Amino acid sequence: MTLLLLALAIASEVTATVSLKLSEGFTKPAPSVVVVLGYGAAFYFLSQVLKRGMGIGVAYGIWSAVGVAAIALIGVLFLGERLSLVQVGGIGLVILGVLALELGGVH
Repeated sequence: MTLLLLALAIASEVTATVSLKLSEGFTKPAPSVVVVLGYGAAFYFLSQVLKRGMGIGVAYGIWSAVGVAAIALIGVLFLGERLSLVQVGGIGLVILGVLALELGGVH
């Protein structure tokens, strides 16, 4: 259940972030509403993950790393953005950092 809630937090945050781009500075009402609702849902689901006992460093690390990777991929595939090799390497380092948090934690 905790991982499902974390997945919902990530999906909500990614949806809100893409909508933030599409809202064009909150000038388009529909994506602007999705931004507010999406970030609200993301923080709610993340709070439920923390309530169930996942460490904040691990939860936030997974949330942010998966979010960064997903947003970067969506930007390339759907929004005409580009990634340099340095940026791809940076995303890989973020993911490795989250793995280090998880693997180095006391279970």
